[in-house]
Amino acid sequence: MAQPHLQIESAPSFADIRCLEDRLYEYNVARTGVDNGQWLAIFMRDGAQNIFAGLEGWTWCGSCYIRLVWVHEDLRGQGVGSALLQAAEQGARARGCQLMVLESFSFQAPGFYETLGYETWAILEDHPHHHRHHYLRKRLV
Repeated sequence: MAQPHLQIESAPSFADIRCLEDRLYEYNVARTGVDNGQWLAIFMRDGAQNIFAGLEGWTWCGSCYIRLVWVHEDLRGQGVGSALLQAAEQGARARGCQLMVLESFSFQAPGFYETLGYETWAILEDHPHHHRHHYLRKRLV
């Protein structure tokens, strides 16, 4: 076997990233005994299957982790983001989750999430430069 070496990549393949995610998930399962992880994705598409809004994350171990939320600029302010989050919360509840977790930069939408009942539990100042990184959660009851 060849000696492994470090290699910095600026455009890794999705398959390579998925490999890391799978290995970390296996480690987490081995340490917790909980193997109920599932991807969660919700999309708003037109008839040609073009994506105009969406949400991506996963559920595991009683929590739902939202990684990405995006709404096309023309649809913002029309309730699409709220509908995405409500659908995610409904899906998370159906999977037995009690907690929603997500992140938002200050120039994105932390105030929007707070109007939906999310609370900021931590803020990383000056990240990115001159902005703030908000960490939010919502308990599902």
